[in-house]
Amino acid sequence: QVQLVESGGGLVQAGGSLRLSCAASGRTFSNIAMGWFRRAPGKEREFVAAMNRGGGTTYYADSVKGRFTISRDNAKNTVYLQMNSLKPEDTAVYYCAAYDRSYYSAYAQPPYWGQGTQVTVSS
Repeated sequence: QVQLVESGGGLVQAGGSLRLSCAASGRTFSNIAMGWFRRAPGKEREFVAAMNRGGGTTYYADSVKGRFTISRDNAKNTVYLQMNSLKPEDTAVYYCAAYDRSYYSAYAQPPYWGQGTQVTVSS
């Protein structure tokens, strides 16, 4: 089992930045891949970013590439999502997710999810 708690969401103007944090507990954090997803109003949940267990290798949705950065601190059992140059279309509830594998796969569904944190970008 993995418990995830997100923080850092809020209201920001377009062009601004936010950093989301996700604190994990339960399973050995350093051995699992971590990801971020989001769900915008009226839309399906979508993949945003992921990182393998050791860091280094990262994956991004095309819509956020170059603007968002995922990182992790295994000593603190925390994964981050730095979001820069935010756009109104980035408005969504953002979810942290933990995989039950060490390496990210687009075909793998994370079994563990946080409660979500709201990000609202005003124009």
